[in-house]
Amino acid sequence: MADPGQDTRARLMLLDAASLYFRAFHGVPDRRSSSGQPPTNAVRGFLDMVATLVTRYRPTHLVACWDDDWRPQFRVDLIPSYKAHRVAQETAHEGVPDEQEAPDELEVQVPVIARALEVLGIARVGVLGHEADDVIGSYAQQWSDRADVLVVTGDRDLFQLVDDARGVRVLYTARGGVRDADVVDEAFLTQKYRVADGTAYGQMSILRGDTSDGLPGVAGIGEKTAADLIERFGTVEAVRVAAADPSSPGLTPARRRRIVEAADYLDVAGDVVLVRRGLELPAAEPLLPIPDPAAFAAFADEVGLGTTADRVLAALTVTT
Repeated sequence: MADPGQDTRARLMLLDAASLYFRAFHGVPDRRSSSGQPPTNAVRGFLDMVATLVTRYRPTHLVACWDDDWRPQFRVDLIPSYKAHRVAQETAHEGVPDEQEAPDELEVQVPVIARALEVLGIARVGVLGHEADDVIGSYAQQWSDRADVLVVTGDRDLFQLVDDARGVRVLYTARGGVRDADVVDEAFLTQKYRVADGTAYGQMSILRGDTSDGLPGVAGIGEKTAADLIERFGTVEAVRVAAADPSSPGLTPARRRRIVEAADYLDVAGDVVLVRRGLELPAAEPLLPIPDPAAFAAFADEVGLGTTADRVLAALTVTT
């Protein structure tokens, strides 16, 4: 990425909130002196991540994107197995996707994280009936003509948004956290997955599927083969056309058969795998806030944030 200090273009940072607070919960020690005290490790870890990200990347705009529905009905209607194996652990707490099998100690902290964002003035945006991925996709689509967009997530699904020409990149935290994250651009996708851009990554993902999300993909078509097919044919639809034509070159009989047999899945998979990009978003610009120190200090004392409060307040005073 360009040095933010040398760039006058607006910079929109989109946080995949659940991805970050799950990582915070599992990565920050719970140092309560007694089990009767409310846990704060996820809250502190999440806010420390925000402080690090804002200080390092200096966004002009910031949104914490929320899962208002971690398993939207429109996706389940198309592929009933979508996240079906995760339903058993469903929780009733707003914003806690049970696919992560959230323990009680995390569930009670999610509303506190939401309150922290409110007190700080950081926009928290969810859309009824949609996942945070769809909120992120919509912001990326609708803002990339006026801002560089950096998506912060530990979820590879959002690689489909990467677009160098439009200034959309992903900060991938799954391996190194926010301090040593991979900046995913088209060169990264080409080197790692042998696909040219985010659009091609999304097409490859349809063929590959994702067993962790209950998406079967095309039987016998793994990641490498899926990438090869998209490199050759361009789109899933073009692969299907070629598979249906015995005279078309570039497919072995076995692959041709598997693609044809996966017709029911492929008819609907695009609407499930690909994030939505046209959601109606709040009209207010999600500018990086200037918090009220007194209000946040009162909140921090109530919750017990300690030095985390100082770090996040200091980060939000960074000149953009």
